[in-house]
Amino acid sequence: MMNTHAEVLDFVRTHGVVLVSAKGPAPTLVDAIAGEAVKGSWWGHPQGKRIFALLQALADDEEVITCRLVEGKLTLVHRRLWPALAAAAPLLAPGRLARVTQEHTPSGRHVNRETPFPDWLPDDAAAAARTLDPQAALAALLPEFVTKPGEPKPGD
Repeated sequence: MMNTHAEVLDFVRTHGVVLVSAKGPAPTLVDAIAGEAVKGSWWGHPQGKRIFALLQALADDEEVITCRLVEGKLTLVHRRLWPALAAAAPLLAPGRLARVTQEHTPSGRHVNRETPFPDWLPDDAAAAARTLDPQAALAALLPEFVTKPGEPKPGD
C-alpha cells in the first residue's frame, strides 16, 4: 500500500510504464496504492478518496504523462522514457501518444482532453529521441506492453 505522492511517483519511476486502473500486461497503479487487486471501480473502494487524491497529485506532476500507450488504456509514462516514446513514435498509432488530461466541469463531470503528440513533448526529450534507434526505443518501452507478437501493430 502506498500513502504518499513520493511513493506513487517512485512506483511509476521504477516501472516506467504503468496502467492507471485497468488490468493488463503492465503494473496497475490503483492496485499498488490500495495494496490489493481492486475489483470493479476504484471509486467505490473503501480507499477511493485516498486513491483519487494520489492520482490527482500524480496528474499534476511534471515527471509523468498520461496517454493510452498500453492497449489503448490510460497509461502513465515516466519522463525517463519520453525520449524512447518519441523515438518509437513512428512505430506506434498516433492516438496512443496523445497526452490525456482530465478536466472537472462545473457540473461535476470529468472530461478527458487530449494534446496530440508531439505537442506536449519537451525539447530536451525530443533532442534525446533523435539519438535513439526506433526499434531500440520500442524495446526500452517494454514492447510486450505496447504490442503483442503476432498481432497487428497498434492502430492497424
